[in-house]
Amino acid sequence: MAEKEEINKSEMEEVTPIPLLTFFKLGNFNLSHRIVLAPLTRSRSYNFVAQPHAVLYYSQRTTKGGFLIGEASGISDTAQGGPNTPGIWTREQVEAWKPIVRAVHEKGGIFFCQLWHAGRASDYCFDGVEIHGANGYLLDQFLKDQVNDRTDEYGGSLENRCRFPLEVVEAVADEIGANKVGIRLSPFADYNDSGDSNPEALGLYMAESLNKYGILYCHVIEPRMVTQFEKHETKRSLLPMRKAFKGTFIVAGGYNREEGNNVIASGSADLVAFGRLFLANPDLPRRFEINAKLNKYDRSTFYTHDPVVGYTDYPFLEPDT
Repeated sequence: MAEKEEINKSEMEEVTPIPLLTFFKLGNFNLSHRIVLAPLTRSRSYNFVAQPHAVLYYSQRTTKGGFLIGEASGISDTAQGGPNTPGIWTREQVEAWKPIVRAVHEKGGIFFCQLWHAGRASDYCFDGVEIHGANGYLLDQFLKDQVNDRTDEYGGSLENRCRFPLEVVEAVADEIGANKVGIRLSPFADYNDSGDSNPEALGLYMAESLNKYGILYCHVIEPRMVTQFEKHETKRSLLPMRKAFKGTFIVAGGYNREEGNNVIASGSADLVAFGRLFLANPDLPRRFEINAKLNKYDRSTFYTHDPVVGYTDYPFLEPDT
């Protein structure tokens, strides 16, 4: 009898999905798992136009019911985050994105466009929009007191510094519907000299203020990612923001399989965005499912302009794995 019970227990463990692979209702979208493709600057969009090779890149990382956030796209010719990043301010640029989004949809994925700042948010063909309010870019510069030295109504106090980012959220939500809008924040980070003297207060204020607009999700970079690529030990936590924000809460920042499962199981987040691991492992959900060995990412190819190397050439698991 004991042997039979042990076998049944083993079988249950095999079929019980890990927390990262459980169903989640993201507004009107049904997600089959909680592993999100983080927005990653890919630098393969020549002349600010998304290229055909991006069709393969994004479709490789698409699963039925999977949530993908596209690389940040400029909303005007004066709003660029870097060379060879995609734009979305001309008809040519919008049309170039459509086959990419179509490829994701054909495999059953949900695809949001991340915008460097904000802008014309209609007619994009995406399922929704993520406003980039992190990483030291324009909105983040308004938020942080170590870089925002304005003396008008957009500078000085916490309320004033958050005013413009929240106005952007309101404008985009009014344009396409709050149920199609997310925002990415990095209150604890100090990217591009954009740090803040009291990131806990900043993060909490933004989380509480966003509730007014009823947006779909808040996507926040972990406090440990003070710099862009390396983890740093810290006692700071996103839990106050998690508890304050009423929508879906997404976390990002150096997560591995174990940490991702733990943050979901503890209720500290709803979804986890993976960047470097998803880049190097286009079949990341499957690898996490069977706890397979992961490909190592090649940092030297992160921002090259090659349409294949470090982009679509990372191997999948063998079919019988």
